[in-house]
Amino acid sequence: MTSPTPRPEILTISPYVGGEASVPGVNRSYKLSSNEGAFGVPPMAQQALREVAAEGFRYPDGGADRLREAIGAYWNLDPAKIVCGAGSDDILYHLCLAYGGPGRDIMMSAHGFTIYHIAGVYAGSEVIKVPEVNLQPDLNAMLAAVTPATKAVFLANPNNPTGAMITESDMAEFRKALRSDILLVIDSAYAEYVTRDDYNAGERLVDATGNTIMTRTFSKIFGLGGIRLGWSYGPPAVNDVLHRVRAAFSVSVAAQAAGIAALAEPGWVEKGREHNALWRPKLAAGIEAAGIKVWPGEGNFVLADFGTAEFAGKADQYMRLRGLILRRVGSYGLPQCLRITVGTADECGLVIEGLAEFMKQTRG
Repeated sequence: MTSPTPRPEILTISPYVGGEASVPGVNRSYKLSSNEGAFGVPPMAQQALREVAAEGFRYPDGGADRLREAIGAYWNLDPAKIVCGAGSDDILYHLCLAYGGPGRDIMMSAHGFTIYHIAGVYAGSEVIKVPEVNLQPDLNAMLAAVTPATKAVFLANPNNPTGAMITESDMAEFRKALRSDILLVIDSAYAEYVTRDDYNAGERLVDATGNTIMTRTFSKIFGLGGIRLGWSYGPPAVNDVLHRVRAAFSVSVAAQAAGIAALAEPGWVEKGREHNALWRPKLAAGIEAAGIKVWPGEGNFVLADFGTAEFAGKADQYMRLRGLILRRVGSYGLPQCLRITVGTADECGLVIEGLAEFMKQTRG
């Protein structure tokens, strides 16, 4: 008996593996592997989830109208240009499937978010990964790599897992140099953590062009990773495509209620941003003081470089024995690195202490 078989390229995809949440045999674990918000779920969102439980038997509003209005009001954006999904990954998949396909290439930087590659191959596209310079997307090299088959470019800004950031002016120049028929997707999952004046998440470029879309998430600073809620801000023609292909009820009753409540939580974003602005550099400095390179970047994480995959693996195992779960990023082409979430003040202190002790023992 023969078995059903998928398209051959599907079997070349390595499944996405999320950050581990616990370590067997360790009494207490600290999950610093998934870049989740340091303060958990906003209290008003927790209350909203409790209150909406009885409505779980109802189908949600397919258009997520109240949520889109709340997002628009919070960021001063036109709700008509917002599309919501089950996490920003949901929207990224739809964009790859709608604008990619056989003979329609998708481009990304070499160490970009792995979902672009997975979704691109799933769509049937050839995914072009353009080499970076010092873990920074090489925009000139990406322009040089464009061919008639190029249909979409995906850039995370800041990038996961490197933290690399593209300035607003550089992104605008890149968009201007791209062919007008190429969709530029700006994935701004970590936008709320950026405090630099030369940064914009992408909404101004969306408003200025008809071929750019920005994606955002509630999974990071808003603490709703387990709820699965994301959104995009794009031009009418692209939004028309998304509405044609998205699932009818992709954003659950619970996700819509939690998202609206999280946006209403007084001072929540400011609290998370201020904490990150204080502890990200402290965490980086503490790791560097131990003799480990930390790549410069933005976001609520740091990328520590141990020089070799073997040394990074030893550091990871040592930290796991202490209950500290970091993220190996070999699947991103960076086997010599570990990505470390900026957790609470206590968690950051434990990471600094643990890596300092590891380096001390390694040196003998």
